Amino acid sequence: MIHAFEEYLRQDEKSLNTIKSYILNVSGFMKWFDESKGMEFNKLHRENVKDYISYLKTVKKLAPVSINAKISALIKFNDYLIESGVQSEVAINKKDMLKIQRQYASLATVGLADVEKFRQLVLEHESKRNYAIVSLLAYCGLRISEALNIRVTDFNLTSRELIVSEGKGKKTRTVFMGDKARTAIQSWIKDRSDKGITSDYLFPSNRGGKLDRTVINKLFNKYSAIVGKEITPHDLRHFFCSYALENDMSVHEVANQAGHSNIHTTLLYANPTKQKMIEKMNRL
Repeated sequence: MIHAFEEYLRQDEKSLNTIKSYILNVSGFMKWFDESKGMEFNKLHRENVKDYISYLKTVKKLAPVSINAKISALIKFNDYLIESGVQSEVAINKKDMLKIQRQYASLATVGLADVEKFRQLVLEHESKRNYAIVSLLAYCGLRISEALNIRVTDFNLTSRELIVSEGKGKKTRTVFMGDKARTAIQSWIKDRSDKGITSDYLFPSNRGGKLDRTVINKLFNKYSAIVGKEITPHDLRHFFCSYALENDMSVHEVANQAGHSNIHTTLLYANPTKQKMIEKMNRL
């Protein structure tokens, strides 16, 4: 059943990461069902779903965000079971999502000094390719998956435009490049030309194919330790959104650049950072 569900997700053109997450979370439910009920799973019952959510809250003591990820997977699994004729009733829906209090402080956790130190370390000790990737994340607001999917036909350095065609939800958007991102890409293009690299991907692996994100994750782990603060690819995206708003880009401009489908996501970055909030509280 899990394999059929996976194929259903592929047919629905879900991203690889989304498919992995859904399969992992549905498999977790199946494991709980097997261990707690001692019989073969046939279909989703609302009573079982409610028991499982209670188990995640009280026994596993998971955070609401983690529980909601599992609920999302089960909602999609329920859709699959209905469409495949296994059952007709809806056992779980979005109303079962746990309410999460929105944080007031900005999502950004790294500042300009951290980012520039990180970039300089990469520039001095890594390839021009890796420096260009880091620069795109920090100063264009790309997701790591979007950066690694860029092809050599997707950008124009003269017009400073970059077409992101593998964005979240398979949406396409135009991203504009400032001097820092443009300079980094120019350096990498010259370097890859000197090395005779002809891959369709802007940032290919050493074998010429698509670069695996684990390579970049290892790079971030390495230089985060030197900077003295944990920095992830997504932290650089958070930095971009916050820093862009601080430097007079409008909320709508940042939303378009970052590919936020909901303007409320962008508005979170308009909030003060946690440190600024503490400083303000100390003045009281």
